[in-house]
Amino acid sequence: MTTMLGVALTGREVLLVGAGPVAARRLHRFLEDGARVRIVAPELCDDVRDLVERHDLEWTPRAALDSDIDGAWLVHTATGDPRADAAIAAACEQRRVFCVNASDGAHGSARLAAETRSGDVVVGVVSDAGVDPRRAGRLRDAVATLLREGRLPLRRRRATVSGRVDLVGGGPGPTDLMTIRGRRLLAEADVVVADRLGPTDVLDDLDPDVEVIDVGKRPGHHPVPQDEINRILVEHARAGKRVVRLKGGDPFVYGRGGEEVAACLAAGIAVDVVPGLTSVVSVPQSAGIPVTHRGVAAGLHVINGQAETTASAAAVLADPAVTTVVLMGVAGLPRLVETALAAGAPNQRPVAIVENGHTPRQRTTRTTLGSAVADAAAAGVSNPAVIVIGDVAAADLLLPERVRTGDAAR
Repeated sequence: MTTMLGVALTGREVLLVGAGPVAARRLHRFLEDGARVRIVAPELCDDVRDLVERHDLEWTPRAALDSDIDGAWLVHTATGDPRADAAIAAACEQRRVFCVNASDGAHGSARLAAETRSGDVVVGVVSDAGVDPRRAGRLRDAVATLLREGRLPLRRRRATVSGRVDLVGGGPGPTDLMTIRGRRLLAEADVVVADRLGPTDVLDDLDPDVEVIDVGKRPGHHPVPQDEINRILVEHARAGKRVVRLKGGDPFVYGRGGEEVAACLAAGIAVDVVPGLTSVVSVPQSAGIPVTHRGVAAGLHVINGQAETTASAAAVLADPAVTTVVLMGVAGLPRLVETALAAGAPNQRPVAIVENGHTPRQRTTRTTLGSAVADAAAAGVSNPAVIVIGDVAAADLLLPERVRTGDAAR
C-alpha cells in the first residue's frame, strides 16, 4: 500500500544520483520546490549541466558512495544502471532516508507523484502498485483541466488570518472567454462582488454559501456608489475572506479598477488584478470589425461617451487613419457626432453600433456619421453598446474585392 504525503523540500537537502535526461526533469522540479540539491554522477547531460551552472549547484564527478547519502532528506537515483540504483536504494533504507528509485519505482521507498497545481492547491497522482507514468500523467492532466475550468471545489473551509481581493476581468460575457486564472479564483472565492455586465452566468456555478453582492450600475442609476464598493471589498477581506470583484471587460478599462486597488492598498489588503478581454476590442470583433486594419486604420482611440469631448479628442475623431471606439456612448451620441463633424470628419464616415456583443441578443446597426443619430433612434439602440467610428466599420471591409465592387448586388 502507498500513502501519499505532502513533503516540503524548501531549504532541505536532496541528493541526485545520476545526471541523465530523467534526472534533468526531476531536477527542475526539485529546484522549483526550493530544495538544496547535490549531484553525484560521473558525467552530466546537457540539460543538467545547464541547471548546475545556472543555479551554482554542487556536483561531485564520480559514482555515488553510501556516505553521500548522509545529510540528505530525500535521495533520487537514476543512474541508468538498475543494480547501482538498487544499491543506493538499499543504503537509503538502512539510513531511514526516503529514496526515489527511477529504475524501478516499485522498489523505492518514495515516489514522485504526477502533479498539477492550482493556486496553493497541489494535486498528485501515484499508482498504488507497479509503475505506469503515462496513466498517472493522463489522469493528472484530466484533473488539471477541471481545476483550470473552476469545476472543482477549491474554496478554503478553514478561516484564514488575512483575506485578499482579486479584481477579475470577465470579458464580454460568455464564460468560455474568461481567463483560466479568473475561473480558478471564482472557484476559491468566499465573496463575489459582481457587476451586471460580463459573465454573470458563472455565478450559478458557485457554492450555495458563497456570498454574491450585486453592485451593478445602470445608466443614470448607481445604487451602490464607488466608495461603498471599496468599503465592501476591504471589510470582507479584513474578515479573512477571499473576495473576487467580478467585472465585465477589463478592470482597468473604464472599470474603476485602479480606484479599488488603491483602496485595498491603503487599507493594507493584499490585492491582485486579472485582466479580461476588453469590450473595446472584443465587442467590435463579435460584429466582424477589426479596430485596426492594414491600409485602413493604423491607430485606435478610446472614448468614454459620458465625458466631455476635449479638443484633442475631436481632432482624432476627424482623423481618417484612426478608429474611435466609444464606450457608454448611446446617450452622448448626438454630441459626439456634432463634435466629429465640426472637427472636419465627413458625413459619410462609417459608424457601427454593436449592442450586447457576444450574447444571443447581439445586434449591429451600420450607419454613417451624418445619419447615426437618426438611425440609432429608429432602431431603438440602447446600452450596453459599443460605438465604432471609422472606415473599419464599413460593412464591406472584409469582403473580397469582387463583392465590394458591387457584384454581390447582382
